[in-house]
Amino acid sequence: MEIKNLYRPYELELLETNQYTAKPHRNTFFEMVFTLEGKGIQIINGHELPYSSNKFFLIFPEDQHGFEVHELTRFYFIRFTDSYLKTQSEKWVKKMEYIFHNHNHLPGCILKTVTDKPLVRALIEALQRETSNEFPQHNEVVEQLMNTIITIAARNITLQQHANIVKQPSTTTLPLLNYIHEYIYQPERLKAECMALSFNFSPNYISEYFKKTTGESLQQYITSYKLKLIETRLQYTDKRMSEIAYEFGFTDESHLNRIFKKYKGENPTAFRKRYAEVKG
Repeated sequence: MEIKNLYRPYELELLETNQYTAKPHRNTFFEMVFTLEGKGIQIINGHELPYSSNKFFLIFPEDQHGFEVHELTRFYFIRFTDSYLKTQSEKWVKKMEYIFHNHNHLPGCILKTVTDKPLVRALIEALQRETSNEFPQHNEVVEQLMNTIITIAARNITLQQHANIVKQPSTTTLPLLNYIHEYIYQPERLKAECMALSFNFSPNYISEYFKKTTGESLQQYITSYKLKLIETRLQYTDKRMSEIAYEFGFTDESHLNRIFKKYKGENPTAFRKRYAEVKG
């Protein structure tokens, strides 16, 4: 299995071909691919799905992926490393965490809203124009366009994840999930009493309702979501354990170690070391 590396924070490429067959390979970076025109097959982790124009794919490090082109295709590739993400604002990175742990790693377009397809295409075409000139603040404009595209990807994955979680129609479950995601760094706001007050539920009923509509207990969902975010911190940042513990409301580093090991089977330091070895 070929492994491809990226030796700069990000890279943009326009590829036009009618005979392109990318053998399955793995990247050590993130890759977004937009098909401006063309038809063929996308392959990810052994799964295949046809693609056509105006499709947008998200490929993660360690995914095994490739393309088979059946008709003249114009691909636009946006590649970026975790070091690129580290240069962005912390608030923005937190919003992007949906991408890291809610994506299903299956083939197919990640754009689930009709209006986002022409929007992403317009942004891709703007990237093409911007990379062909050297106007003042060229790099800043390119990065802003890239970050907007990444944000749209995160939004669509969020919508898809919510659709998968909610197992029966409900006008309240989605706001509950959004509330948890928004206040995940404020433990006091995630207590049943506080959430019940915000949604005009009784404290006992909100937990019962949440489990009925999502299949998970309220505390189980909060803990699972928090640990996934912590995994992202361990994989893609060099934050100290004490900083991560404080950020997520643990009493101290030992409290974080205990909870992480209980659910993940190893302490955070071992998890970070293992990921670094696999990545290296």
